[in-house]
Amino acid sequence: MFSYIIRRILSLIPMVLIITFLIYLGLELTPGDAVSHLIPPDAMANVSAEQLEALRDSFGLNDPFLVRYFRWLGEMGQGNFGYSVSSGVKISEIVMRNLSATLELSIAALLISTVLGSILGLVSALKKGTMADNILTVAGMVGVSIPQFFFGLVCILLFVLKWKIFPIRLLPHQTSFQEEFKVLILPALVLGITLTAGVMRYARSSMLDAMNKDYIKTARSKGLPEWRVNLVHGFRVALTPVVVLIGFRLPMLIGGSVVIESIFQRQGIGSTFVTAVRGQNYPLVMMIALFSVIAVLVSSFVVDLLTAALDPRVKLE
Repeated sequence: MFSYIIRRILSLIPMVLIITFLIYLGLELTPGDAVSHLIPPDAMANVSAEQLEALRDSFGLNDPFLVRYFRWLGEMGQGNFGYSVSSGVKISEIVMRNLSATLELSIAALLISTVLGSILGLVSALKKGTMADNILTVAGMVGVSIPQFFFGLVCILLFVLKWKIFPIRLLPHQTSFQEEFKVLILPALVLGITLTAGVMRYARSSMLDAMNKDYIKTARSKGLPEWRVNLVHGFRVALTPVVVLIGFRLPMLIGGSVVIESIFQRQGIGSTFVTAVRGQNYPLVMMIALFSVIAVLVSSFVVDLLTAALDPRVKLE
């Protein structure tokens, strides 16, 4: 186990280097640069070519591509994350300020979808062929088909504007935990419910597959209670693909919650990343991309460990 962990950690280093190099190359191939987005279009006519080149030199944009990439890599290795080209604020402050809001939303949505999806998938599998199974199957298909932005807008229309149950954003004087929870619960429910359908379908199919295995028949032949056979012997192994799905969803939610953040006016890491890409703010884009890459790779590592813990047949080699 220890040697496996060491090998996996060491294998993360070249993977991070390759992925960050490809991201940096993609930014390099996009037209324009940070300076062209930094200067307003109406002021561009009053700026001479010499001034533009001097501004690019000050940001190091005229250096060769490989020089800029390895310079950024060296700064990352020293813990110097740099400053935002557009605002001049430390990138570490921007990321940490926006990351907390996104983590709150992502973890809450992940918990809702995991608990709700696993329970509904288990019920659907145990009630296979009944009315309950048919209703849950149709609900799952509808849930997968409805776009997040449409579901979010409908919830805002009903629960915020019409019934006034939830606020959509905090007022300047509202900083208590209770007020923050009220603002968080609706977007977390919207994002969590849209993810529940996928978890439910995975849990149902995996549970149905597990119930046909020989070890389930052996457990029943020993006279074990049906609830113990279903939950301890069946559902535990059936959770393996669900754990894999959940493990990869968290890093995806951190960077991919921009739709919900935009609808509910939440300033998070997803919307910050989109703004940085549009403005070609290279240091900020690379920092968020580096964080996302590490999150995905670490999640893959943790999923392997959890899979081995849930399913005794899986061996880490």
